[in-house]
Amino acid sequence: TVSLLAILHYFGVPIQIDLNAVAALLTIAGYSLNDTIIVFDRIREDSKKMDRISFKELVNRSLNVTLSRTLLTSSTTLMVLLCMVFLGGNSVFGFSLLMSIGVVVGTLSSFFISSMLLQLFDGYERQKEKVYEELNS
Repeated sequence: TVSLLAILHYFGVPIQIDLNAVAALLTIAGYSLNDTIIVFDRIREDSKKMDRISFKELVNRSLNVTLSRTLLTSSTTLMVLLCMVFLGGNSVFGFSLLMSIGVVVGTLSSFFISSMLLQLFDGYERQKEKVYEELNS
């Protein structure tokens, strides 16, 4: 979001980093963190129920289950924010534009980045467990 803010500023969009921009960036961080927690919570719940499937399939299933809810929440928020961008005044333009960008980026990061990092960390953990078991046997 900050990089897109810099690109928009380069092309002449009147956005400044002020208190409203900082508030938008902090709100985006909380919004993205909430989406990620929902996905991870579903993975945790499903891992207790489904022992026989691989971790990759478990993450994929959990993402599919939470996809519709997250997209509906994000699209509803985005509709309101876009109305604020086009119909709001100068005082809310920067905030609502940054929030609009952040909702899109935050939703995408909840699905594509955090779940891939979780799979990566799980792979590292499993490799570490294998090495530990080999050393103890």
